[in-house]
This record gives sequence, C-alpha cells and structure tokens, in this order.
Amino acid sequence: MPSPFPELATKRLRLCPLVLDDHRAIQAIFPQWQVVRHLNPFVPWPYPADGALTFVRDVALPAMREDRAWHWSIRTKQAPDSLIGVISLMLTPDDNRGFWLDPDHWGQGLIREASDAATDYWFDVLGQPILRVPKAIDNLASRAVSAGSGMRVVWRGEKNYVEGSLPTELWEITADEWRQRERF
Repeated sequence: MPSPFPELATKRLRLCPLVLDDHRAIQAIFPQWQVVRHLNPFVPWPYPADGALTFVRDVALPAMREDRAWHWSIRTKQAPDSLIGVISLMLTPDDNRGFWLDPDHWGQGLIREASDAATDYWFDVLGQPILRVPKAIDNLASRAVSAGSGMRVVWRGEKNYVEGSLPTELWEITADEWRQRERF
C-alpha cells in the first residue's frame, strides 16, 4: 500500500514512512535500556520478542492510516537500507513529537536534523499551530534538541516513562516562532 505521506530528506538523512517490514530492524536495535528509558510508559519493558511487530502493525500503521500520527524510519543517505531510528509526530495533546536513535549514531546531530524536518512537516504540511513535547529533565540530549530548535519550557512537573515517574518539562514552539527562528 503506498504511503499517504512523503519521504523527507535532509542533508544527511532519509526519513521514510514506516512500513511493516521495518519491525525487523526496530526489534534488532530498539530494546536497549538507554534507548527506551525516557520513552512513553506504554513501551513494554523488558521488551518482548514481538514488541516491534506489535507496535508497527497494531499501533503505528493504523494511526498513520487514520491521520492521527506520522512515523518515519530514520536512515542515513550513506546507508539508506539501514534503519537507525524512528521519528514520529502525533496529535496527542502535549506530546506531538517523539524519536529514538540507535546509540551507535548518538552525538552526530542526526536527531536534530530529523527533528527539524519533521517539525517543518508538522507546521508547513499538517498546518498545526503549536508543537509540544515532554522531556524528562535528566534526558539532557533530548532537551538540547528542543532548546537548539528554539523551543521553550512552558511547564514543569512529573510524568511517567518506562523508567518510572521523573521530573519533566513540557517544551513548545508555535508555527510563527518556528518560521521566524534563525537556522544554522
């Protein structure tokens, strides 16, 4: 079935709409504590052997068909056949974007690049007025992605993650702020 939304490209990345076959690559790299600990608590831990298949088949693809969420696999242009992470946009109140990346690719600015492309899509194609994302305060790298893209903290409190209840910040940016920010 053809995807209802496009592949996105950046200088170094291809963001490909998630497909069922992606579950194999996800299952191979996703179940790592450093990847899942700051994710939504609906992610089961320990991660089951069919966790990725269940997520892609029963959660992600139905939400994509119903225009409630948009999920892309993250791939480098250098190795376009290898999934290295996933980035998602969701219509969930106060939780509009999420991502994870194989730790072997951390520290290269790839998530910032993928997040910028997804955020452009959120505002320019989906026409959303505001983007909000919760972050565990101890998830420094993820907070840096939000800060570096011009987002600001609008709430502090506690939220549940796979790791448990953690101090949390809610970050946001409006469509106008996104379009007016300096891009490097």
